[in-house]
Amino acid sequence: MEAASVRAGAPMQARRSKGMSERRLAKVMVAPSMILIAVVAAWPVIYAIWLSLHEYSVRQAGLSRWAGLRNYSSALGNADWWASLWHTLIFTVSSVALETAIGLGMALAMHAAFRGQGILRTVVLVPWALLTVVTAIIWRTMFVSPYGFVNTILQTKTVWLGSEPQALIIIILADVWKTAPFMALLILAGLQVIPDDVYDAAKVDGASVWQRFTRITLPLLMPAILVALIFRTLDALRVFDLPYVLTGGQNGTSTLSTIAQEAFATNRIYGLGAAMAVLTFIVVMVVSFSYIRFVGGNIRGLGDD
Repeated sequence: MEAASVRAGAPMQARRSKGMSERRLAKVMVAPSMILIAVVAAWPVIYAIWLSLHEYSVRQAGLSRWAGLRNYSSALGNADWWASLWHTLIFTVSSVALETAIGLGMALAMHAAFRGQGILRTVVLVPWALLTVVTAIIWRTMFVSPYGFVNTILQTKTVWLGSEPQALIIIILADVWKTAPFMALLILAGLQVIPDDVYDAAKVDGASVWQRFTRITLPLLMPAILVALIFRTLDALRVFDLPYVLTGGQNGTSTLSTIAQEAFATNRIYGLGAAMAVLTFIVVMVVSFSYIRFVGGNIRGLGDD
């Protein structure tokens, strides 16, 4: 009996030993890439933190002395920084909400079977394929005062980009125009994995179009929608190029990224700019962990069901 059990356990031990050796080999093979990624990703963050803890300015040669948390105190005590945080939150909430709603409608339209479906998908994705700087220039040309396209159509001389809150609204609309196709693409991927049999069964049961949408499409799309929301929210919190090109961060359009860049490029105060950049990083990380904590569980839960 004991001999039989030993013979039976030998193959299992061999498989376990082989599995452990394969895992060790995988770790060895992946280690160089992981080290390189860690160095490339970690070094800029570490250096930014080092700068934020020092008084460092290119205006005075050799000025680099320990400042502790003084730069963070200056940033948090700066009314402009809090205004930029407020503008960033308004931009993020407004643009992500509009992009999700419009992207869902675009995804539903692209998913429907009709002649010319491929052409529609190509046309819809054109704004997303454009460089953000090009998009900003297009929208600036449309709303430039006094003889831009919009003023010509409306027969007015409104200074759209030079007044509040019109400037921020235009930046939000420009971002929605460019990025809604990205949301549509992610949501379309979720639509394509929903089995047609589910809809056929609902039709047999007499479910209306609205009932099929609210009770089948939306619940099954929630994982894709939540992933799209995570990507877009984190990207919107770091927005820089649109406000920088359209308004230079002026007229109520400053964001966390533009005010940090202003401290670097305009004032040449690297310590304060680095502190603002690190604070931006902290805001993005807090939102990221919040999504993972409260939204990530919902994605797993929906997937398990």
